[in-house]
Amino acid sequence: MSSSTTGGRPDDRHARLVLGSSFGGAAATYAEHRPDYAQAAARWALEHAPGSRVLDLGAGTGKLSATLVALGVDTVAVEPDPGMLAELRRGLPAVHALAGSAEAIPLPDNSVDAVLSGNAMHWFDMDVAGPEIARVLVPNGILAGLWNVIDDRVPWVDGLAQASGPAAIGPRDTLSSWRAATADIHLPSASLSSPFGSLEQAEFPHGQRRTAESLVATLTTRAGMLVMPAQEREAALGQIRAFLASRPETSSGEFTLPMLTGVLRPRRQG
Repeated sequence: MSSSTTGGRPDDRHARLVLGSSFGGAAATYAEHRPDYAQAAARWALEHAPGSRVLDLGAGTGKLSATLVALGVDTVAVEPDPGMLAELRRGLPAVHALAGSAEAIPLPDNSVDAVLSGNAMHWFDMDVAGPEIARVLVPNGILAGLWNVIDDRVPWVDGLAQASGPAAIGPRDTLSSWRAATADIHLPSASLSSPFGSLEQAEFPHGQRRTAESLVATLTTRAGMLVMPAQEREAALGQIRAFLASRPETSSGEFTLPMLTGVLRPRRQG
């Protein structure tokens, strides 16, 4: 599902709210099985930031925060879901983690040099979140969204995407479609009223060690799967398991899921 920079129709906003609020009940599974982010992607996202104070917005269980900490970045995290926030605080006790949202950021004006978001920016209502993000950024601060996408140029990965269906692997989740799926849903950069400048996009090699069952567990943390009726979800997971069992790359033992971390980076103007 995608959201628009204008907030979308009321039914779109409701669907986004339902999907976006589905993760808390699976927070422990999310923390265990979702991948981190390529350090090279985070470095590129931050290369023009005027300082080192970074907000991880919509931080979830802290997957991106952990990458930022590994880079030595001064990180503050904001997450609206209590279950996800609890996992973040448990896993990264040294990170200053606050309850809040993209639409109501609990930080002062001009307090961070960059705002990064990992696999979360598509949940934001940018009519509200755009000005709020601009408020907490210093002049010329950086905003960047990061997405982990599977490399569907690899034949078996493309087959996995087809077998999984859009509830488990949607357009933002594959290399072939993530640019188009993200380029126009966040910041109206062409608008004269936008506080942000032109958009840049780039991808950085990444990967995750998985077994067939741990990959299935990862896919169960997708929002579309979390809200799916139990019987329908089990049927979908059975189809995914059957595909993984049919492929020599994934049928036994560990393998590397070929991935990239994609980055969408606009710059705060003024």
